[in-house]
Amino acid sequence: MNSKSYLAGLGLRSSNYDKAPAVAVPAAHAGECWSGWDDIAARIGGEAAARGASVVAVECYPGVHDDAVRDALAARLAPALVITTADAMKTAAAIDALASPFLGGDDPVFGRLCTSLEMANFFDDKKADAIRARIASATGTVLVAGPGAALLAPAKRVLVYADMPRWEGQLRQRRGEVDNLGARNRGLKASLQYKRSFFIDWRVADRLKRDTMDGWDFLLDTTAPASPKLISGVAHLAALRHAATRPFRVVPFFDPGPWGGQWMREVCGLPDGPKNYAWCFDCVPEENSLLLEFAGGARVEIPSVNLVFSQPRPLLGEAVYGRFGREFPIRFDFLDTMRGGNLSFQVHPLSEYAREQFGIPYTQDESYYILDAEPGAVVYLGHKDGAKPGELLASLEAAQAGGAPFDDAKFAARFPAKKHDHFLIPAGTLHCSGAGSMVLEISATPYIFTFKLWDWARLGLDGLPRPVNVERGKHVIQWHRDETHARENLVNQVREVARGEGWVEERTGLHEAEFIETRRHWFSAPVPHHTGGGVNVLNLVEGAEAVVESPSGAFEPFTVHYAETFIVPASVGDYTIRPAAAGARCATMKAFVRTRA
Repeated sequence: MNSKSYLAGLGLRSSNYDKAPAVAVPAAHAGECWSGWDDIAARIGGEAAARGASVVAVECYPGVHDDAVRDALAARLAPALVITTADAMKTAAAIDALASPFLGGDDPVFGRLCTSLEMANFFDDKKADAIRARIASATGTVLVAGPGAALLAPAKRVLVYADMPRWEGQLRQRRGEVDNLGARNRGLKASLQYKRSFFIDWRVADRLKRDTMDGWDFLLDTTAPASPKLISGVAHLAALRHAATRPFRVVPFFDPGPWGGQWMREVCGLPDGPKNYAWCFDCVPEENSLLLEFAGGARVEIPSVNLVFSQPRPLLGEAVYGRFGREFPIRFDFLDTMRGGNLSFQVHPLSEYAREQFGIPYTQDESYYILDAEPGAVVYLGHKDGAKPGELLASLEAAQAGGAPFDDAKFAARFPAKKHDHFLIPAGTLHCSGAGSMVLEISATPYIFTFKLWDWARLGLDGLPRPVNVERGKHVIQWHRDETHARENLVNQVREVARGEGWVEERTGLHEAEFIETRRHWFSAPVPHHTGGGVNVLNLVEGAEAVVESPSGAFEPFTVHYAETFIVPASVGDYTIRPAAAGARCATMKAFVRTRA
């Protein structure tokens, strides 16, 4: 198979996938960006002098190299006193004890979502009070830096928020560069650092972020440590308000995996280096970045979840916000097994189980939309008719214990998979994509809750067995979802719901148990859409390029390319999508939260 085979099969001459989409900052604030430590420190110092504020507080999100930020600013601001927030923290042992109830004991993957801890709980009251007294009595400029700086600094201050996308924080964990919040665990296995971040650190930091965001004087971006950038807090909020009025894309990130393939490398124009690319998170705002473009082409990378926190109603819509709060409930991602291997055979917990065990209010109902497939590709979905639960579980447990491999041929139902098929996977359904498929996974967004039942006797990229959770999985498998049930209810449940000149709209799912609705539009002419008062997430699943437009001219035309996921905020209302080339045939998949039966 030659290097251009996937592109040629899609009718594309070369990759046109945009890996770094950006949102333009409104013109009134497009100049409020400063690059390099010298200009950054000069701007912060100038603001402090103009306001008569002697304290500069640099609040740091977990994953930021806070010591490096502190030292870079201290060398240029020449403060009379430098405070590191770690000096106000409880001991690492005390913080480990604080975290322990949320970490699930020896479970290598799962814990319980922390809803009770605040950043202040990580501080030792006596240490914090002593530091506040030192700040109050200091003569000259005081620099306070680290997680919780906003809680130690007085009200009269310049507040800088050093932000960090979660994905970059995970990369730093893998490289052994950072500790968990208040911990001394640099070098701990990255998966365990991630687990602690997921259940505790990010929850605590996000609560403080939401509480302080409107009061930031500046946002500091050190995602690329050698190219720090500073923007005004006013520009940050203006950019978020602007983004919530028009279509936009978050910055995708790609990651290898033990089963990964080669399709994304070619079609998305990815660099050589990793053996494969398994995942692309193309719309997971909790983890993706948002690029803000300033005058002169300067780009600042911020967590896209900032938009959800700042603009929940215009972005999500009133009904979705009322149901999910400041959470983005729809996830689009890619799973590439083209010239790769099978995904792990798995099941997702039911909502009741997720609530009781993990403190999550909903679960990962999902679906596989097949963007591309090789001959012979299959999707595993449900179990074979007549398979006995006890025997199936016994085979999984024996495989987990190192015995005979799981007998998937005997127990797992398989369905042929071809381009544009849609497989519905409500929670509790046994499933996985087989080798040779390019999956657009459309799902709810409860983060990491997947129970792997069988991983085909292979090792992870770290050379170790991947965690398998037969014990948890057996409590949520829905045994009525056998091969016949899947064929009749979960495979290609497509029906036409509307048509017009040059376009057809089809309902493709999801399952009635799920809160996400999906619609596919085939079109060679402009298609009318409406957000229906809720956020829409779409992917161009056919065609090289399409243009999203406002009938009223409310936003500039927005171009999307093949396989790109884009978000249309609820506030947009009416919009149209047309092929970029006259007469070309395109298709989009659209997902939205059902607000009525």
